[in-house]
Amino acid sequence: MTVGELASGVRAAAGRRGLRSGCDEARVRKWQRGVEPSEESQIYIAEALGWPADIVRADYWPNWLPLTADGVVPFGPHSSVTALREALRTAMDRREFLTITSAALTALAADWAVGPAAALAQDHDGAPIGEDFIAFLEDTTRYLAGLATKQPQHAVVLLEAHLSTVTGLLENGRYEPTLGRRLHTLAASLSQTLAWHAFDRGRHTHASQNWIAGLHNARAAGDQDMGAGLLSDLAYQATWRGDHATASGILNHALTRATHPAARCLLQLRLARALAARGELRAVLRALAAAEKHLNDATSDRPSWCAWVSEADLAVDSGQALLDLGDTARAHRLIADGELLLPAARDKTRGVFLTYRAASHLDLKEPEPAAAAATESLLLARRIGAPRCIRLIEDLLPRFEPYARANGVEELLHLAAA
Repeated sequence: MTVGELASGVRAAAGRRGLRSGCDEARVRKWQRGVEPSEESQIYIAEALGWPADIVRADYWPNWLPLTADGVVPFGPHSSVTALREALRTAMDRREFLTITSAALTALAADWAVGPAAALAQDHDGAPIGEDFIAFLEDTTRYLAGLATKQPQHAVVLLEAHLSTVTGLLENGRYEPTLGRRLHTLAASLSQTLAWHAFDRGRHTHASQNWIAGLHNARAAGDQDMGAGLLSDLAYQATWRGDHATASGILNHALTRATHPAARCLLQLRLARALAARGELRAVLRALAAAEKHLNDATSDRPSWCAWVSEADLAVDSGQALLDLGDTARAHRLIADGELLLPAARDKTRGVFLTYRAASHLDLKEPEPAAAAATESLLLARRIGAPRCIRLIEDLLPRFEPYARANGVEELLHLAAA
């Protein structure tokens, strides 16, 4: 939009209210040079740009203005900070209306797959940043990430503050390339953790923006495996929302650059789940076989973001893929075996696995053990605060209605309604 077109749009917005605006090109140029528009003018600006009026925060000009048209910051030499700023701004509820299209995500994954593998971290002017302070941020981030599952209402606020601090250091600080890579890696890790918490609470745009910001920073740090992992998180979200074609496309791009066996195992498992939803049996079996091989090849020295991938995940995700393909009996055995292998510390994952077990029992027309698994999952999810797990159970509830007189079903339905 040109300066003249924006001025015309502002006058038109005022005219639709029966008012007159003296906005012209000279006034728009003043706004561009730093003169702050009135709150009324800002509402007209939002309308002229096609945004709803409730995005406007007159005391936050010009930061409420979206940075991108489709929510996806393209890769560039300095895109890591821009993507972080977009994620931090999207954290405001009023920006949740932004929609990131499947095409934009797939294009971003394709660009990542052909982009440079070398680190883009650069030295900057500004106040020097000491290694001790970066080490402090790294240590406290690890601690807060572990605390976030138990006390998310407090830990997530602190994680967001850490991300804002790291973003400011990347944008304004002075550091050697080695420290710059550590800052970019920390930004990617913080973004990934915050994305999962947003995703668990159904804030999908906020989650996507954080994963995208993490992807930019993993790329800036030269960490291909972490970048592939962040793409696989975006693919997992697409699968969750029923967009299996987008998930498959993103994962195929991610697999072109991932090298660590644990990372490739995770990607292949998520690809199997997306392919199973599309009924592609042979491709699913290939992906599961590849995942098993990569897990066997993985040593104990793994990237932190995929250190948790285990035999339990291989068994349960394989079972869930087979369940989608109709191989119910084998799927049920794998899901039950995987649940037994899961470490006690992974309570949130256990809750999800229990819902899978409940679904497999329902497929076998076994309502009593299905109700027992769903009840256990619901109680666990409420105790630890896992809304995504609760939604999985709620989605299963209609399948229990034909078995209202079976043992445990009535109690489950009452518990869910409470």
